[in-house]
Amino acid sequence: MEGGKRRGGGGEKKDLFHVIHKVPAGDSPYVRAKHLQLVEKDPETAIVWFWKAINAGDRVDSALKDMAVVMKQQDRAEEAVEAIKSFRHLCSKQAQESLDNLLIDLYKKCGRVDEQIELLKQKLQMIHHGEAFNGKTTKTARSHGKKFQVSIQQETSRILVAGLWESTLCHGNLGWAYMQKNNYDAAEVVYRKAQTIEPDANKACNLGLCLIKNGQFDEARAVLEEVLHRRFLGSDESKIISRAEELLREIELQPPAVSPLEIGEEIMERLDLVMNDWAPFKSKRLPIFEEISTWRDQITC
Repeated sequence: MEGGKRRGGGGEKKDLFHVIHKVPAGDSPYVRAKHLQLVEKDPETAIVWFWKAINAGDRVDSALKDMAVVMKQQDRAEEAVEAIKSFRHLCSKQAQESLDNLLIDLYKKCGRVDEQIELLKQKLQMIHHGEAFNGKTTKTARSHGKKFQVSIQQETSRILVAGLWESTLCHGNLGWAYMQKNNYDAAEVVYRKAQTIEPDANKACNLGLCLIKNGQFDEARAVLEEVLHRRFLGSDESKIISRAEELLREIELQPPAVSPLEIGEEIMERLDLVMNDWAPFKSKRLPIFEEISTWRDQITC
């Protein structure tokens, strides 16, 4: 009996060890990799064993995702991107969405903004065609060890722009990506759409910045003043208030707009002659609106 109790106690301690360290039981390549990652704190060797797990077909979904995360932590994001692209075909259909999220995060880390934009737009198209969430209206997500439900509407908002507070679910967003490309026309469209889905003060500030960059100072001022008047969720956050005030000061530093009447009739006549001789009238429609018109229509509610 005593021997049985000792064996039982040893088993309980072993089970407790796995729970505390979040290491799966067993002696497979994947288990060895997780032990190296979480217990021995040896990420480089863990990566080697994650490779072995993938090659052995041992929990490939988890092995590929975990390896990519460890690679990113080791500043090997480019390798992680190539690993996902090369081996995601071995993973289940259920794992593809989380692999996409990882890729978006890795693209952001690598500065590969164009690829990030394309993948984010693909995710929006999947939502539009009802292909996201396996056809359901909600999905179960996990953050800091807790499970909760995410709706299609929330996912759309999250893809468009980051929420008020960056979360583990926010791997990258379309508004941020366009702003990194200095493409403020497209970013403005994204932030406007996001504000119709889940308005908050952070998105309002970003919209205000886009409007400033596009020279729409009066409209930017109106948006930012709404933040200071506490019209949005998060408007009472000190960082948000400071940012709105800073952007308003930036507007005040802009040179005043000059009316064409102040330029003088003679100069205007000369400009007209030069323009007529130089080239026929061309459309002023910005190329960016051609680029984003397709997916903009697709996400219109």
